[in-house]
Amino acid sequence: MKYRMEDGTIINPEKAVLMWDEDTYFDGRNTCSKATGSQWTHERLYKSRKGRYYILHWSQWQGSRDHCEWVSEHEATRWLLANEHNLPPDLAHLAEEIEE
Repeated sequence: MKYRMEDGTIINPEKAVLMWDEDTYFDGRNTCSKATGSQWTHERLYKSRKGRYYILHWSQWQGSRDHCEWVSEHEATRWLLANEHNLPPDLAHLAEEIEE
């Protein structure tokens, strides 16, 4: 599926060069997304062919629509660290600035 960004860019996640799934945890009753804190809403981070980062948001709620949004390198780094992923080389320099 392709997505139209606010700036008019068309995103095709199948053409991304990198992709990371959200991490999950069990809250005692349900498996929840670490990215959203919800069992119903989810996120996946991508790096585009042009080196830009974006998040795909989707939900299991009936009637909701999937969408993508551009994120900064700082936001991508925060997302990756919060979801227990190793940082790619182009974001590694931000780890010391973001993680305490």
